[in-house]
Amino acid sequence: MTPLALLIIIAAYLLGSVSSAVLICRLFGLPDPRDNGSGNPGATNVLRLGGRGAAALVLLCDMLKGMLPVWLSYFLGINPFLLGIIGIAACLGHLYPIFFHFRGGKGVATALGALAPIGWDLSGLLIGTWLLTVLISGYSSLGSLITALAAPLFTWLIKPEYTMPVSMLACLIVFRHHDNIRRLSEGKEHKIWNKFGRNNKRSGNHS
Repeated sequence: MTPLALLIIIAAYLLGSVSSAVLICRLFGLPDPRDNGSGNPGATNVLRLGGRGAAALVLLCDMLKGMLPVWLSYFLGINPFLLGIIGIAACLGHLYPIFFHFRGGKGVATALGALAPIGWDLSGLLIGTWLLTVLISGYSSLGSLITALAAPLFTWLIKPEYTMPVSMLACLIVFRHHDNIRRLSEGKEHKIWNKFGRNNKRSGNHS
């Protein structure tokens, strides 16, 4: 590993550690998403707490946290495996942000941003998989899980040299959703359509 790659990995983690949800909620005068709604500082919870505008801004910022360091590294000629490590570092920053007491989100949007430089065809497949799953099931968390599990297969079909790091990233996302998996198996997970009006109830349907 070159010093440049190591520097970018550290920078990616620090960038990922900037909690878009917390900062945007402060900007909009909304409650702290870590202590309200589902307790998850991500776009889905901000949608519940503050509406579409704030949620869209959080989603965009979370995606850029993963996209920017990977894209920069791609143009600098860093090899595919290290590109994956850089994407994982950005996601780890989002999951365990050093600037916000390590209370982070689920990392789905940041992971999608990190995968976007591989190709828009892959991004389209991942977004389509999430949307289709949510439309059929109504569960945001299930959409995230199925999309994460499908990501290595889609990557292998499109650009197989990235399959290993994408698989590592997918494992990280699935691990972070372990509480959601338990609630889904017990039938206690709330559907995304039922989230509104539950601002003070911890539904646990994180994304």
